[in-house]
Amino acid sequence: MDSTDVTAASRRAGDHPALESTARVGYLVNGVLHIVIGVIAVQLALGGKGSSADQSGALGAMSDNALGMVLLWVAVVAWLGLAVWQVTEAVSGGWETSDRLKAAGKAVVYLVLSWTAFRFASGSGSSSKKQSTDFTASLMKQPAGQWLVAAVGLVVVGVGVYHVVKGWKRKFLQDLESQPGEWIVKAGRVGYIAKGVALAIVGGLFVLAAVRHKPSEASGLDGALRSLLGAPGGPVLLALVALGLVAFGVYSFGRARHADV
Repeated sequence: MDSTDVTAASRRAGDHPALESTARVGYLVNGVLHIVIGVIAVQLALGGKGSSADQSGALGAMSDNALGMVLLWVAVVAWLGLAVWQVTEAVSGGWETSDRLKAAGKAVVYLVLSWTAFRFASGSGSSSKKQSTDFTASLMKQPAGQWLVAAVGLVVVGVGVYHVVKGWKRKFLQDLESQPGEWIVKAGRVGYIAKGVALAIVGGLFVLAAVRHKPSEASGLDGALRSLLGAPGGPVLLALVALGLVAFGVYSFGRARHADV
């Protein structure tokens, strides 16, 4: 089988109605995840302790009840479907190398989300903060480890800036196959900007961990959001970002219907 056959097979797989439907459900579940994270972050802004304001906290909250457990298993399959669809896009998508790389990167993200949801659904989930700290510590032990951690941080900062620009310029509309309602556009704009800010802070914490040679400084999204509490007007800033994450979740619901899959 040559490369042309592989591309054609990948395109057929990507256009299969079952995979397209699964991908749309994946966006829907992604919306639920961001809304739960946003609600947890709002509770933190209001002075509550609460769960971790990240994917582990959100998935852990879902695993506490029967309905949440059902949603977790749906998430496992849906995010896996989204990962497979992104792989087909990376193989058979546009000719731009950057588009293929972005699709491949998203495939990895959704694979990780699917695996994480599976671990929580099967009762073996662990906190994202611990995972970030362990990952940073392992990198620190490598040759030029501090530089590697700093590089990871700068990449995450870059992804955050990309999200802010994508939201501000409404470039996320390019991901949709049809024009959504105005409320979806507004939610997407606010959501992408808020998520970008959060990611930029996460990246900054990785850079800080590298500079201070302290893996514990790289505490992921929960640590990034909690760090806002220490800034002037911290609770207000955290509440704004939290509401932005909820808005991203709302946009994801719209994307589930209008996504170009």
